[in-house]
Amino acid sequence: MTSASTSPLTALAGLPGVSDAVDRAREACTQLRWHNALRRRVPEASAESRVRGARASALLEGAEFPVDLVRDVMRGADEAPGGDARGAALQGAIQATAQTEQLLSVVRTAPAQALARLHTAAAAGLVPDDALGRPRMTGERVAELTELGPAPDAAQAAARLRGVVDLIASSAGAPGVLVAAVAHAEIASARPFVHGNALVARALERLLLQSTGVDPTGTVVIEAGRARESAAGYQGALAAYSSGGSEGVRLWLEHSAEAVVAGAAEATRICDAVLAGRLTPRP
Repeated sequence: MTSASTSPLTALAGLPGVSDAVDRAREACTQLRWHNALRRRVPEASAESRVRGARASALLEGAEFPVDLVRDVMRGADEAPGGDARGAALQGAIQATAQTEQLLSVVRTAPAQALARLHTAAAAGLVPDDALGRPRMTGERVAELTELGPAPDAAQAAARLRGVVDLIASSAGAPGVLVAAVAHAEIASARPFVHGNALVARALERLLLQSTGVDPTGTVVIEAGRARESAAGYQGALAAYSSGGSEGVRLWLEHSAEAVVAGAAEATRICDAVLAGRLTPRP
């Protein structure tokens, strides 16, 4: 990674408190790796992480559902409730989160492709087929995350999406917590897609934490960490980032690192449940 590509993240790491927060996040993930469940039962733990991640991502969209239902939908034993915005949010969260398992090998080498596939998963059935997997065009409106202020116009949003692609492609050696946090915030605040921006942003963060080695087993429930202070806390942190000031960016990055710590704690609870045999699917 060249100095030109590392310098923006290096500057962010130098903001007050950010480096220490990132260190705490790394340490929480390091400690998680020693859990006995992650010696031989990673697939079970990571699958349950995706279940709880999808549930938390839907919750941040205002759609709360029992974890047993989400688990059953993800394993094909039930269907997501249909007919309203809550059911659509759950379906989008499940599909985008599930897609992360398939994109681990390509997100760093072909980030534009990974983003297109995440958006297709998050918004399938909710926008016209020709709007899936591409940035919105001039004249197409987005009505999401209005608490962040007006969305950038289509050209600006597309440029920021390209910036995320460049960030990911050149992120080798950069702190994974910061790469994931900035990519998340840029997608959410730029809102490059007609629909499903926050779902894509959270799925991308999960994917980047794993692909950069912060969470190599894919068990950290970063979405639950984001939801730890309610949707209002998450939206407030995003609004701080979107304000454009260094203090707002610092607050978002600290919130992000704390979300990793909380997500690692949720992963520990998952691993405990795996060892105790408490995740056996219902008949």
